[in-house]
Amino acid sequence: MVTAGLLVRVHARPGKEREIENFLRDSLVLVEDEADTAGWFALRINCATFGIFGIFADDAGRLAHQSGKVAEALMERADELFTRPPTIERVDVIAADPPG
Repeated sequence: MVTAGLLVRVHARPGKEREIENFLRDSLVLVEDEADTAGWFALRINCATFGIFGIFADDAGRLAHQSGKVAEALMERADELFTRPPTIERVDVIAADPPG
């Protein structure tokens, strides 16, 4: 059962939308190596806003993801791709039907 989630929003610099889409698509392979990540979704919210939503069995899995390769790569490219730092929200999962 998943109980922990992570919701991240990023706002694209003008002209960087395609790069962000590609970054998020390419990040999927990094997340697949995370044993504690029960589900991970890259989202396009509107023309300039993107998101990531991840679900985890517990807080330990969420913390592991937050210090993982995707988070590291996201922060390394934040100034280049985003108009402001990513918004990162820790959320509690009330109900879920995770993939797999």
